[in-house]
Amino acid sequence: MAGVQVGIIGGTDGMGKWFADFLGCRGMHVEVAGRIRGLRPVEMAAVCDVVVVSVPIGATLEMIATVGPHMREGQLLMDLTSLKSEPVQAMLAYSCSEVIGCHPLFGPQVEDIKDHNVVLCPARTTKWLTWVRDIFAGSGAHVIEETPERHDLFMAAVQCLNHVNTLTLGLTLEKLGFSIDELDPFATPIFAMKAAIMEKVFRHSPRLYAEIIAGNPHAPEVFASYREALAVLSMAGEAKNSSELEEIIKRSAAALFPPADQK
Repeated sequence: MAGVQVGIIGGTDGMGKWFADFLGCRGMHVEVAGRIRGLRPVEMAAVCDVVVVSVPIGATLEMIATVGPHMREGQLLMDLTSLKSEPVQAMLAYSCSEVIGCHPLFGPQVEDIKDHNVVLCPARTTKWLTWVRDIFAGSGAHVIEETPERHDLFMAAVQCLNHVNTLTLGLTLEKLGFSIDELDPFATPIFAMKAAIMEKVFRHSPRLYAEIIAGNPHAPEVFASYREALAVLSMAGEAKNSSELEEIIKRSAAALFPPADQK
């Protein structure tokens, strides 16, 4: 579609800014709105063909409720949040426009999206899905279409469990009385990589990771399974039973990494 005008609420920072730059480099006219500059959301809905909500997870539903009623049929309302079920439901409820949930599975530091994954959750769309899909696929990304509910289920493992594991590692080191600087001279390559991830989670974006974990509807299942797994490992470790630990690892390996002929 030629001459598409895109408005990004939250387009001055984070993934919103990344998306604005991404579209701008492809010759599209992009309006951005931040807290203190740019069009107001209602004004954006009046002049843009596509409106993208890219604000913190905790503010997403409120922003959708603000802009959604001003969207018209034939326009597209999108979001870029890490969770999809509630935002997509809200976009459907508050707007009469087309609705597509979008989750780029990478951070704003990525310059080339070739071979990166992007999830689309088409909810109400006739003309805009091809346009959105082509934007990402045309730049080499792997585009996956999924329901919001299954997206959040998979993100419970890929993000929620992953970040809980990182937080648990950091909190345990704190309780043991270690700092990362103190451990650095003894770090293996794998620990150094994990230490860099811990720094990102603990120091750079604590609000983001807290909202990803707390907001996922499958978080209780994640915590329950995590406790069960830790209990099994703790019992074998405290008993100094390396053979049992080895068998636990082997059993899990068979489930996690089945042979090619069994996939």
